Amino acid sequence: MKLPLHNQFIQEAIEYVSQDQRIIGLLAGGSMMYGEMDEYSDLDLIIVYNSAFRSEIMEQRHLIAERLGNLLSAFTGEHVGEPRLLICLYGPPLLHVDLKFVQLDELESRIENPLILWERGAAITSIISKTSPSFPIPHPQWIEDRFWVWVHYCATKLGRGELFELIDTITFMRNAVLGPLVLISNGHLPRGVRKLEKHALEEVEELKGTIPIHSFESCYLALKNTIKMYQRLRQVSEISPRSEAERITIEFLEGIYSERSQ
Repeated sequence: MKLPLHNQFIQEAIEYVSQDQRIIGLLAGGSMMYGEMDEYSDLDLIIVYNSAFRSEIMEQRHLIAERLGNLLSAFTGEHVGEPRLLICLYGPPLLHVDLKFVQLDELESRIENPLILWERGAAITSIISKTSPSFPIPHPQWIEDRFWVWVHYCATKLGRGELFELIDTITFMRNAVLGPLVLISNGHLPRGVRKLEKHALEEVEELKGTIPIHSFESCYLALKNTIKMYQRLRQVSEISPRSEAERITIEFLEGIYSERSQ
């Protein structure tokens, strides 16, 4: 699919960064890297710069972003644990662009092999060819150790009637546990709930059962379905199951449901 808006932005970005001697390269990750771009895609761009200019570049991130197009709004990515990231909205027409500013040696530690859109010299090509990406995979024991604590938390919110908090926590569990496990079981990287409708067709209906509305009964059933789905997806052979925590927590949940539904 030809995406003139995305392509025009990239060409103008290359033209700008190539004239800034502090910048070594412009790379692309995300959907573009995987060849999955469509008209709704964001642009995930990486600006690689000379480490000698770190303070200067980081202070001028907004200014650089403004030079790339008609910047409507931008903010840094501390909320996702990535202060090097500048999340931008350009337009009209509207285009979401994530700009990550990294030093050359920081490319050695990466989760994917980005596309090189432009580079000054061959240093980026060299470092990518000599090192390998490593995508963070949630360890099964890490999940098991936390899952029943999260279930107990949900049960207390159900008992107290704090359904908005409960709904948010179930959503978190879908994103942190169920989505990644489903994607892994289907041979994909555990990117939360990204593109589950495409990569996990057989599990879609089961996942729908973990989405509650704001009612006691719906929240209880969604939590029960979340538990059931996790029990099916987890690989017990790879972990030390927290069997007692599982049993007592489920009993606690059932006790709250029995008491409150009478």
